[in-house]
Amino acid sequence: MTSNVISDGACDCHIHIYDYTRFELMPTAPSRPPQSLWSDYQREQRALGLTRAVIVQPTGYGFDNRCTLDALGQAQGSARAIVTVPAEIAESELAALDRAGVRGVRFMMVANGGGVMRWDMLEPIAAKIAPFGWNINLQIDGRDFEHYEDVLKSLPCRIVIDHNGKFLKPVAPDHPAMQSLLRLLDTGRCWIKLSAPYETSQTGAPDYADVSALAQTFAREFPERCLWASNWPHPGRNPQPSNRALLDLLPAWAPSAEVRTRILVDNPAALYGF
Repeated sequence: MTSNVISDGACDCHIHIYDYTRFELMPTAPSRPPQSLWSDYQREQRALGLTRAVIVQPTGYGFDNRCTLDALGQAQGSARAIVTVPAEIAESELAALDRAGVRGVRFMMVANGGGVMRWDMLEPIAAKIAPFGWNINLQIDGRDFEHYEDVLKSLPCRIVIDHNGKFLKPVAPDHPAMQSLLRLLDTGRCWIKLSAPYETSQTGAPDYADVSALAQTFAREFPERCLWASNWPHPGRNPQPSNRALLDLLPAWAPSAEVRTRILVDNPAALYGF
């Protein structure tokens, strides 16, 4: 049970905030999730026993980071943020974002995911954010890791991979694309979020056995590179999955209490600078 795994400082490393009363989505937004405010998330956070969060810029807001940064300010130091920025952003702007608590740039590269970033922006932005210790927060179809492995290894900054690798068709742990991802984790500069198994699982709830096999592999082989996240408010999912049920999967993925504390507390504290 999660009562056995929660430690002080536990962090949810991937949430989104949507405030339509003040910040409207782009006309090209791929979906319109229900309004989801920071105060709404805090209720979920308290119920789970978590105290920290990483607010990730929704694709529907494009380069307009105001909603994410507003929530970051409301968090009063208990959160960090991942934003989207144009390749030509000035160092002074990055410095201001860093002071506010931003720790990375999101690249949503799944086909039809609605992201505004392009592959030709990856290396220029990585070079700009590396001096700040930021990460590239990357979401691709995990089956493509072999194609991008070399370029990702060459980046000068940290990399964080979403949602158990986001294999749109889950693969076995010995699949070449999974092995490519494991090699990235082995560099020591790449992290993986154990999160959102419902997005790709074909076996389904409650165990998500196909994706859970990948999560178990990550936690067993690279516990120092694993993070946990809810993906609240679960864009595109109606009804929304239970955050409690998702957190309750963690003991099955990482049976060791020590490893779970590392995933929930120590790894995000080191990566995001809590």
